[in-house]
Parts: sequence; structure tokens; C-alpha cells
Amino acid sequence: MKKIILAFICLTSFLFGKTFYFTAIPDQDETKLEQRFSKLAVYLSSELNVDVKFLPVKSYSASIAAFRNNQVQLAWFGGLSGVRARLVVPGSVAIAQGYEDPKFQTYFIANKKLNMKKSSTLDSSIKNKTFTFGSKGSTSGRLMPEYFLRETFKKSPKDIFNKVGYSGSHNKTISLVQSGAYEIGAVNFKVWQRELKAGTIDLSKVDVIWETPTYPDYQFTARADIDKNYGKGFILKLTNALINLKDRDILDAFPRKSFIKAKNSDFDPILNVGQKIGLID
Repeated sequence: MKKIILAFICLTSFLFGKTFYFTAIPDQDETKLEQRFSKLAVYLSSELNVDVKFLPVKSYSASIAAFRNNQVQLAWFGGLSGVRARLVVPGSVAIAQGYEDPKFQTYFIANKKLNMKKSSTLDSSIKNKTFTFGSKGSTSGRLMPEYFLRETFKKSPKDIFNKVGYSGSHNKTISLVQSGAYEIGAVNFKVWQRELKAGTIDLSKVDVIWETPTYPDYQFTARADIDKNYGKGFILKLTNALINLKDRDILDAFPRKSFIKAKNSDFDPILNVGQKIGLID
């Protein structure tokens, strides 16, 4: 019956409306992202009565480009990518964020061979090691960990570590540090917790050595012209659909307790940090 309803929605959208596209930053394994966002597309299709499709992209910059070019009307961005997207598409708005996102964190993880203990502060013992960020455009994998490193040591990462890399995703950061390819890495705390629960992390090889202070991060950002293109009140209907989402399979896939309202000013701290370290003009 569900397939019949969805088929009717898709046919109705084709005949009387436009397909609604959304994307997300590729911060994790592609298979996990596809599973998460395909489920969300089905949910939004039923709630909005339009055909909703997920458009995967290969990089953070590609997600912003798709948003700028109106290939997608909605995107699940990190803090930094969201700020950048709203700067290049004036009038676009952050509409929803995860319950945990106003107080997000990055974990610094280290290979056990270093014999480093967890500390409440960034210890100078991390100096002269090899270090990997996540993606260059990641808030939790690059922007905020770099900011805290600079604030603590008054140096750029390349002057703190013997070697600095960019893994491209949080899952990859974990595997690189666990294998010893890099000694230390910065990883999204939600990804770490989920992978730990899934049993993919070997705590005899890698563990957390420092947790950053909290900062705002992920959010759904919508283009300003959605109501014009999809009908008056559509953006409010979209916002409510996200806020009222109760499907545990979808929420656990993010993973988030729930979604709550968001606004552009929530991410001013990210804008300020980005400007301070030169990642935003």
C-alpha cells in the first residue's frame, strides 16, 4: 500500500509540480549517507505531497555549488558549509538542526602506541606528531579543531605537527588513526559514539585523548525562493515536517534525538571563527 501511495505522490508531482531535491555534505561513508537520506526522502515525500529526491555529492564544495546553482533546494550542512552556502545564496535560511547540534564537539583521538592519557586540556605532548583532520571543509573535522589548536599553541597546525593530513571523512579519520597511518586525528563526536556502539572501533588501538568545548554545527538550510517555486507556505511545511519527525530509524541514522528549530544567527560563532582563521572572507 505504501508503494502505491508513493507512486501516486511521484505521479502527482510530475503532472502538477516540481521534484524537490536535497543534498548533504559527504562527511561519512557513502553507503551510510545513502541509507540515511533515502529514508528521509520517503518521509518528506509523504509529508510534503511532492516527489522528494536525495542528490548525493562527492565533496563539501560540491554540496555548496549544488545549493548555489539551485540543483537542490535544501541541504544538510555542517556549520561551516551552511554559513558559506547562506553567504552565496542571500536570503537562504537555517530551518532545523539536531537536538545535539547547538552543543556539538570534536574528539581528538590517538593511536594507543603513543601511550597518551585523556586530558581536560590540549597537552603539549601532541606536538611533533602526525595529525589528520577530516575534510578541509568540515566544521567538526577541520574548522573547530584547527581553531582550538591555534588558540592553545599560537601556531598553525603545520607548525605544531610533523605532518598534517586531511582524511576526507570522519570514518576515514578513525581508521587512519586506528591503523597508525596517523598518530592523532580530529573526529566528529557523534560519528565516534556511533562507530563505538557498532563495534567498529578497537579501543586497544585508538581512544579519545581530548574533547573540545561545545560549538554549533549541523543544520538543514533552505533556499529563500522555495515558497516562490513550490507554493506559499512550503518552507514552513518543510520546517514542520523536520521538527515533527518521530521515525526512530531515520533519527538514529543521523544519529539525533530529534530535530529542533534553527536560525541563521545560531551559527554566528562559526562565521566568526571562520573569518578569524581565514576560511571565510
